[in-house]
Amino acid sequence: MINFPVLVLNQNYEPLNVCRVRRAVVLLDHGKAEMLENGSGFIHAATRDFPVPSVIRLGYMIKRPRPQRKLTRLEIFHRDHFTCQYCGKQAGQLTLDHVIPRYRGGEHLWENVVSACIPCNRRKAGRTPSEAGMKLLCSPAPPRGDRFFYIPYRYRQSQGQWQKYLPQ
Repeated sequence: MINFPVLVLNQNYEPLNVCRVRRAVVLLDHGKAEMLENGSGFIHAATRDFPVPSVIRLGYMIKRPRPQRKLTRLEIFHRDHFTCQYCGKQAGQLTLDHVIPRYRGGEHLWENVVSACIPCNRRKAGRTPSEAGMKLLCSPAPPRGDRFFYIPYRYRQSQGQWQKYLPQ
């Protein structure tokens, strides 16, 4: 129970990170955070009981720099919502596909890279989507917004109490 995940929000309710119950209880006990969502159960100490938090909010603002997003595999998958951009299937194993192949002058840019499942990537091969008879679900573009916090994949479905605090 002490290793359960806890969502940590900034003072303005912006998600900062995910910590463990032990760290969250220390922040609550020192008055540095407030509990927004109660988890399940209590931690029993020698002198008192602590409720297990699920979501906490810091009592002070953490200023974070807003770096430019880098073009990485994970960023492409997040932008495309872990969905193949040709068939629309959400697959566990995705690959990157250059819409205009690199050997034909296509660059490694946000506007030219999409996520694709392995069968679609093999079917397209070194051709453009029109030559392969395939359509993109949506045209690739740089990600919008300044969302730099991602919920780890294993917590996405299991932590229902977090949904109202996360940007959609």
